[in-house]
Order: sequence, then C-alpha cells, then structure tokens
Amino acid sequence: MSEYQYILGDSYKKLQGIEDGKFKLIITSPPYNVGKEYETKKSIESYLKEQKVIIKELIRVLHSSGSICWQVGNYIDKGEIFPLDFFYYDIFKSLGLKLRNRIIWHFGHGLHSSKRFSGRYETILWFTKEDKYTFNLDDVRVKSKYPGKKHFKGPKKGQYSGNPKGKNPADIWEIVLNDWENEIWNIPNVKSNHVEKTEHPCQYPIELVERCVLALSNADDWVLDPFAGVGSTVLASLKNNRNVIGIEKELKYRDIGLERVQAFQNGTLQFRPIGTPIYDHTQSKLSQVPIEFRV
Repeated sequence: MSEYQYILGDSYKKLQGIEDGKFKLIITSPPYNVGKEYETKKSIESYLKEQKVIIKELIRVLHSSGSICWQVGNYIDKGEIFPLDFFYYDIFKSLGLKLRNRIIWHFGHGLHSSKRFSGRYETILWFTKEDKYTFNLDDVRVKSKYPGKKHFKGPKKGQYSGNPKGKNPADIWEIVLNDWENEIWNIPNVKSNHVEKTEHPCQYPIELVERCVLALSNADDWVLDPFAGVGSTVLASLKNNRNVIGIEKELKYRDIGLERVQAFQNGTLQFRPIGTPIYDHTQSKLSQVPIEFRV
C-alpha cells in the first residue's frame, strides 16, 4: 500500500527537512498572487522573488531523473495581465532546469470579463533536471483517429502506419468524447457543480494531476505537492500507487484533504474518473436560444 504524508506548515521550512533527490515528480499549482484568502497580494517582483527561494529547495529534493510540473494562470494588476508562466520560465531556466513541454489546460467555464476576452485556459510548465528522465509514453498514448490506416507505398506498403497502442499526444490536448483523442487538455475545472468541489477557491481536478503522475513517475515513486490545498495531488498519486507528500499551510484545507483521503481509502470519495467524456451542453434546455432573444 502506498505511503502518504499530509504536512501542515510553510513549504520552504518543511522542505529543509527532506533529503536530496527524494521525489521523482513535483507537481503543484502555486498561489497566483491574486489576493485569495490564503495569500497576501504583493508586487509581482516580490512575489517572484519569494517563489524562487522555494523553487531552489524543490530542485534540491528532485530526483536526477525527475520532473517538475508547475501549473499557473495569470497575475492581474489594474486590469493588466501578467502571464505567470513567462516569468516562471526565466526562474526555472536560470536554475538549470530544461523545459520539455508547455501544456495548455483548457476548460469551458469560468469568470466572465467585460473588458477583455474571458480566460479559459491555464498552463502547465513541465521541466526536467537532466536529459535522462522518466517518461512513460505508453501510459498516456491516445486513441488514433485512423487506427486501421496502412502505408500505401514504399517498403512498409500494406503495414499499419500507426502504433497499435495509440498515438503520441501533442502538448495541447482536448478530451471531448474519447480520452486524449485530440489536442487540448479539456478537463472540466472544479466549479460548484463538480463532484469533487470543496470550499477551496482554486481547487484543480484529480484527473489533471493523474496525467502527469502516470507519464512522469513509476509505481512506488515519491511525488510531492508543496502547495497541496485540499489534496488533488495526494489523491491522484495514491490512486495510481505512488507514494506522496503534500504540504499545506492552511489548516482547514489540510483537514479537508485528509477527509478526502480517508473517503478515498474507504471507497466513498466522489471524483471524476480519468477519461470521462465531457458533458454535451447542447442537449440541455438551457442551451436553446430563448424566444425573447430571437429577432
């Protein structure tokens, strides 16, 4: 049975007690500095300076063949957008890490804007420590669009042109009817009607973490989330036979996370299974144009 620790406290301080190279995968969504209840909004310069200190510690505890997945959105100040992934890239690059993919997570719902286009995506920056790293392509292959397609000329004429296990997904994935079939990670964000919803305002879905866990670590490896929130990373790791440590500074979120872990172990936790088709809103009465709107 996989091990887990759900530690209450400051990430930087708790990381100092962990040995070098322990984690095959570090995956997290850090505070965005947007003034949520668990953060104090500060200048973008101060925010990034503090984050760099923590990132240095994360790199120390990362395995030589390990990966860091850093999921972020945008920092907004006086109506101006600062894309955090751009700023974080410079930090990770300056510390010697190598970017392998910039993954787009697309979701269909969120806050609407009246002065700019409504944001409907966030990014995951996947960095590795070295050129040799864990990557389980077969565990995340997607269904081929034309699995029966064959070469029509050349030395392989008549042979199937694709891999029988499926194709290599792109870095922009869309899951509409079949898991990972297209190119945008269209995983529903955790809003009020999501089965996984807790009171955390920036909760991300277990399914999003699972894809990284499966591809970038092996069974029994250690996974870390230094900003664990209500435990999506902890749950995704346990669900897939990984050992995991989550660190969370807010007591109420850590306690919710522990309750979710207990519910998972008891078989009572509700979560959206990986690969579940996206809800087709076009079949809903609410999607029909009201008579009053018709010209």
